[in-house]
Amino acid sequence: MLIDCRAATVFYFLFSVFAFSFLTGCGAPGEPTERKAPTPVAVTDLAASQQGNDVVLTFTLPKESVEHKPLKHLPAVEIFRMIEPKSPSQNAQTLSDFTKNAVPIATIPPQMVGTLVNRNQFRFVDTLTADDFSRGQAVYIIRTRTSPKKVSADSNAVPIAIRPAPDAISDLKAEITRQAIVLTWTPPQKTLTGSAPPISTYSIYRAESDLAPSPATAATTALAGTEQKSLFVHVGDTPAPPFRDTQVQIGKKYAYSVRSIAQYDDARVQSADSNFASVDRLDLFPPSAPEGLVAALVPAQGQSPASFDLSWSISPDNDIAGYNIYRNEGEITTRTKLNPALLLTPAFRDMNVVPGRHYLYTVTAVDRAGNESSGSTPISGDVPESGAPETK
Repeated sequence: MLIDCRAATVFYFLFSVFAFSFLTGCGAPGEPTERKAPTPVAVTDLAASQQGNDVVLTFTLPKESVEHKPLKHLPAVEIFRMIEPKSPSQNAQTLSDFTKNAVPIATIPPQMVGTLVNRNQFRFVDTLTADDFSRGQAVYIIRTRTSPKKVSADSNAVPIAIRPAPDAISDLKAEITRQAIVLTWTPPQKTLTGSAPPISTYSIYRAESDLAPSPATAATTALAGTEQKSLFVHVGDTPAPPFRDTQVQIGKKYAYSVRSIAQYDDARVQSADSNFASVDRLDLFPPSAPEGLVAALVPAQGQSPASFDLSWSISPDNDIAGYNIYRNEGEITTRTKLNPALLLTPAFRDMNVVPGRHYLYTVTAVDRAGNESSGSTPISGDVPESGAPETK
C-alpha cells in the first residue's frame, strides 16, 4: 500500500510537469506572435483642393512605424476637420487650437483603406454643405492607427479657402457639323448659397466615349478617382458657349464634359463635371460638287469611233476618295453611271457615243466615308449624223 501511494505521487508530479510544459509551449517550435502593435509614422504630405463643392484630400499612406519597422498591415485612417473664419496670420503648420476644435468627419477601417488608394496615394472626398461655406475656411489633419491605443501623431495641418461652386451644368449638348463638333450649354445661375458669381471661363474635357464612364457611373467615378476619370483630357477653354472642337477624327466616338470656373475676389472655384454628352464623329456631310466640267470631242479616226474627253477641276475637299461620271441620253431623264469603279483622277473618256445622239454629262465627288456630292453643272454634247459631233 505504501508503494502504491509513492507511485501515485510520482505519477502526479510527472503529469503536472508535462501539463505545465504543454500549456507554456515548451518544446513547441514556431515564431512568437507580436505582442505590441506598431505606431505609424505621421503623414507629412497631406494636400487639399476644392473640386465643385467637395474638398479632395490626398496623402501618402505610412509604410513604417516610428521604430522604422515596416507596417505589416494597412492602418485605419482618421480624418479631422475644423471650419473657421479665414485669418491671414494663421500658419498651416502651427495651428495651436486645431486639436481641441477639430471634428472627426470620417474613420476608414483597414479593410476599406485599400479601396481608396491608387499607387499608394490615399484619396478622400469631403462633401461640403451650405453651412460649411459661411466661415470661409476649412482646416484638415490626418491620423492613422494600427490599434485603439497606437495612433500616429497629427499630420501636417492644411487650411483651404472654401467658396461655393457654381451648380454643375446639366444640359450639355454636342452637335456634329461638317468641320467640328459643337458644344452648347446654359451658363449656371446658382450655387449652394445663392446666385452664382461671374464665370471667368469654361474648361472643356473630352474622352473617347468607348472608354469613358457612362452617365450612370459618372458620380461614382468622380468620387472614387478611378482610372476611368483620367481618360478625360482638357482640350480647351472658352469664355462663353458654344465651343467648337475641330481636333476630332471621322469614325471615332467622343464624350464631353464641361466645368465652369467662378471668379471670386480672392479665389477661382471650379464646378463639378457637367452631364456627359456623347457623339459619334461620323461623316454625314457630302463633299461639295465638282466644278469646271468640260466635254471635248474626239472625232472618229479610221476604225476608232468618236468619243468625248471629260475633265473637271480637282475637288477642294481634303477627304475625296474619287469621282463618278453620269450620262443622260437624249430626252431620257434617268442617268447612267459610266465608270464601274471610282475615278481617282478628274478625267474620263466616254467611247460609247453614237452619231446623231445628244448627251448630257454630270460628275460627282465621293468622300472616304462614302458620301456622294450633288452633281456638277451639266455639260452637253451632240454627235451629228455626219460624224462631226458638236459640244455646247
